[in-house]
Amino acid sequence: MTETNARPARRGPMSGRQAEAARNDQRILDSARAVFVADPGAPITAVAKHAGVGISALYSRYASKEELLRTLCTDGLLIFVTETEAALARLKAGEDRWQVFADYMRNLTDADTSSLTRAFAGKFAPTPEMFALATRSSELSEELFGLVRDVLRPDLALHDLSVSFELVAAVKFADPARTAELRRRYLALILDGMRADDRGELPGSPPGWQEISERWNAG
Repeated sequence: MTETNARPARRGPMSGRQAEAARNDQRILDSARAVFVADPGAPITAVAKHAGVGISALYSRYASKEELLRTLCTDGLLIFVTETEAALARLKAGEDRWQVFADYMRNLTDADTSSLTRAFAGKFAPTPEMFALATRSSELSEELFGLVRDVLRPDLALHDLSVSFELVAAVKFADPARTAELRRRYLALILDGMRADDRGELPGSPPGWQEISERWNAG
């Protein structure tokens, strides 16, 4: 799978200065995501420090913390739309419906857009573009859900999927690689509960007591 946390690629060649500006912009956004997901109340200066840029350089790109949050969430919506469109294309091409659905759930879990929802909901005023993207994502989700409905348990509802993403996003350990592995494990458990029949194997190993307890350590 391609890296989905990055913003959609800019089309056409860029000059050296444009490429450097794009890298700086992505570094700021990556830092904003890390800082604000960990602490939605953090000041914008924490983003500049994390990104290793001056506050004036940050403000030259983003006028406020709200603008940063809106940009992150808009990018998250774009990722969601792109992944759903890709899954729909596979379904319409006749691929196995359960496999497409499971891949779709794993791809969005790896993209971790639900962490943005958990951290930023209610923290800023959405733009008309965001409302349009949200409407588009809802329409696509309904279409996808309708196409895979017969391989899912009959009492499963569309919005169960949204909450499931948020539940998996709550799994977080100190090691990012271990976090990703355990999110896949618990998503597999959730997927087994969603499917109409059969059961799959759980990926990875369960967390040990040390992993569970170390999350309480300061620092």
